[in-house]
Amino acid sequence: MTTVSAGRSRPAITLAVVLLAFATVPMSISGAAVALPGIGEDLHTAGAPLQWVMNAYNLTFASFMLVAGSAADLVGRRRAFATGSAVFAVGSLAAAVAPGVVLLDLARALSGIGAAGVFASGGAILATAFDGAARTRAFAALGSAAGVGLAVGPTLSGWLVGTLGWRATFGLHAALLAVALTGIGFVAESRAPRRPRLDATGALVFIAGLGLLVLGAVQGPQWGWTSPGVAALLAGGAGLLVLFVVLQSRSAAPVLDLTLVRNRRFFALCMVPVVSTFGFVTLLTYLPTYLVGASGFSAQRAGTVLLLMTAPVLLAPPLSGSLVNRGVSPRTLITLSLLMFAGGNAWLTVIGPDGSVAVIAGPLLMTGLGAGVSFGVGDGAAMSLVEPEQAGMATGFLNTMRIGSEAIVIAVYGAVLVSLIETRVGSRELAAKVAAGDLSGGGSAVLADGFTHALHLALYGTAAVCAVGAVAVFAALAPPRRNTATTPLDPEPARQPTKAV
Repeated sequence: MTTVSAGRSRPAITLAVVLLAFATVPMSISGAAVALPGIGEDLHTAGAPLQWVMNAYNLTFASFMLVAGSAADLVGRRRAFATGSAVFAVGSLAAAVAPGVVLLDLARALSGIGAAGVFASGGAILATAFDGAARTRAFAALGSAAGVGLAVGPTLSGWLVGTLGWRATFGLHAALLAVALTGIGFVAESRAPRRPRLDATGALVFIAGLGLLVLGAVQGPQWGWTSPGVAALLAGGAGLLVLFVVLQSRSAAPVLDLTLVRNRRFFALCMVPVVSTFGFVTLLTYLPTYLVGASGFSAQRAGTVLLLMTAPVLLAPPLSGSLVNRGVSPRTLITLSLLMFAGGNAWLTVIGPDGSVAVIAGPLLMTGLGAGVSFGVGDGAAMSLVEPEQAGMATGFLNTMRIGSEAIVIAVYGAVLVSLIETRVGSRELAAKVAAGDLSGGGSAVLADGFTHALHLALYGTAAVCAVGAVAVFAALAPPRRNTATTPLDPEPARQPTKAV
């Protein structure tokens, strides 16, 4: 084996530790969103400072992911996981006791750095601890854990905010990671056999480049996409990422081995979460706003309706993992999941201000099922294509694509929605209020009609993106010509398990 492993390993405890952490990290995203009104009222803040409770977390989470993964291969995946979990817990605890919004934003940024360490090393731990069918099941469980965090986060946070206050939300996140850390001694350490010094220059350039790019996307709706500030951020970020690629091509110990990116099947699997962001995460973000603003639902009822889309994310990953272990092609399942996104988004255009929940139940279930299938298969299939010594780097890159695309696509989707609403209501300021769910500006029926029209166009656009993505991913996942008699990726040749020393 090309991965050095040491320490006593308890596979069941290893899986439980990683799953608990993986459920908590997305819970901190969806749960914090529900806590924002309470935070604003308690700390007497609003607007950009309040929004940075979310943005700071997402920015550092995306920017540090790849570096955390590469560092995990060098210093040890268990050590990186434990460090990331500890940093996340400390950041969450600091957020729970923050006396003002500035310190709260800084604490959330610290939690994002820790979350990057957890996500980048957690998947790598499972990739080296399990093989064959057991690894497929482990990654299916990982998909379910992420789904649990996304689905439970808003409900649990809403209950905590209503009973104990918003600080309890962040306190819970810190406590969950502290519990996960109690089992870290039963996770075997693993690392790459060669341990060159981390390419610090490449790491700093990547963090700065992706950070500027995400920051530009986040600030675009507020400053205006044509403003000099946003243009400078986007151009600076793109330029630094180009420089990063040049540096990595010349580095003896790169943060990102470019052969990973050149592997078309691995890169295609890394694009799956990007397509999922268009087809699933955008709905998770903006559909509740529509239901509350245009349809007049209460926040609680909107959250309940959203369970039609999130419940399949909890249930489908084990089913898709089982299908893979029975010989169903991951390529087929992944393509089907992306087509479900396309079909679900197009079908959801039946939604209207006066429509019933029964009308939108079908498209929401279809979209959620697509997410559950891709969550259960995609990451495991990607990790089956990389060597064990690159597990952390590969997981870091995969999750960088996932989290980075979420931050950028959600910002762009929101800006497009506002622009489309503006064509109907005639005012950008009013359009922004409508997109945020505030239809109190007079003529609510006209505003609801404008919101509906914009949402329908956005849904058709995302459906088209998902359909094109499905075709592209299916083509890219085709087996190499020299192996057309076999079906790599369905299934892979089993590796010998890493032995604990």
